Amino acid sequence: MGSRSLLNRLKDRNYYYVWVGVFFLLLISIVLSLYFSALQIDYTWRWYRIPQYFVYQDQVETKSEIDGEIQSILKKGEDAVVRVKGLEGTESYVVPASTLQVEEGDQIYYGDTLASYKKWRVGILMQGLWLTLKVSIIAIIFGIFIGLFTGLARISSNPALKWSAITYIEMIRGSPLLVQIFIWYFVLGTLLNNLLANQGIPQIPPLWFGVAALACFTGAYVAEMVRAGIQSIHRGQTEAARSLGMTYFKSMQHIILPQALRRILPPLAGQFISLIKDSSLLGIIAIRELTKATREVVTTSLQPFELWFVCALLYLVLTFSLSMLLQYLERRQLVV
Repeated sequence: MGSRSLLNRLKDRNYYYVWVGVFFLLLISIVLSLYFSALQIDYTWRWYRIPQYFVYQDQVETKSEIDGEIQSILKKGEDAVVRVKGLEGTESYVVPASTLQVEEGDQIYYGDTLASYKKWRVGILMQGLWLTLKVSIIAIIFGIFIGLFTGLARISSNPALKWSAITYIEMIRGSPLLVQIFIWYFVLGTLLNNLLANQGIPQIPPLWFGVAALACFTGAYVAEMVRAGIQSIHRGQTEAARSLGMTYFKSMQHIILPQALRRILPPLAGQFISLIKDSSLLGIIAIRELTKATREVVTTSLQPFELWFVCALLYLVLTFSLSMLLQYLERRQLVV
């Protein structure tokens, strides 16, 4: 009996390793197919130019803004304060002491270089990646709150709340996200900013209209998940909570919602991953997220293949990281 069990385990292990080998064989075949296909096209690959779009060294020059004379140079640690005195007054410039190109008493003119040095700066792809992450996180947070309250209103016995929630959900889910972004930016945004301008209040940047569009879009789907999660909890638990003297809101807060949110965590993960990818549509309203940043670099560098591969890889890193985080939370039975 023991030898037969051992034999079965060996067979199962061999079966497992065979199919693992098949998976890696398929993966290697796909990579090699892409590689040999790339060799057949007339295109010069320039992967060495990609790092500069993440971080690069910029040549910074501090120039004089007036005509005059170097009155003094005061060193403070590694920096130096250069004071230029002219007929228009006195100007001060703080520059690294080791990069000075002038001395006290030098006569200078407008536009002359006082110091020149290199400084590390964040590239356009990193800026786009950060903005995509920032927009997605903010939209996810607001989407959760909108979806939670709309989902509760969806199952409410109050007709005004219930019908309002149904109307909102059906309108948002029944129209494309691209159209909603246009409405938020060109219609609602224009009206709101005109009202603010008439009152002398600073206008709202396009970024926040993009966030609002994504949050409202996500909230409609989260609302249906919340409704389904709540209705999946046996009604007897609500009745038991009410029999113990709990109010409706207390029973929802302490009994129903914690269980419902654990059940809807997997579909929520899928919705949030879709939101990160949907944020690429914000480029149409001049928000330089990752896709728009990539498009701008492609236009100037004429490197479409490398840059779009990198763009896809960056989205994959974001979505895969979020997926792993939510799977961890699901295993730990925690609620975000």
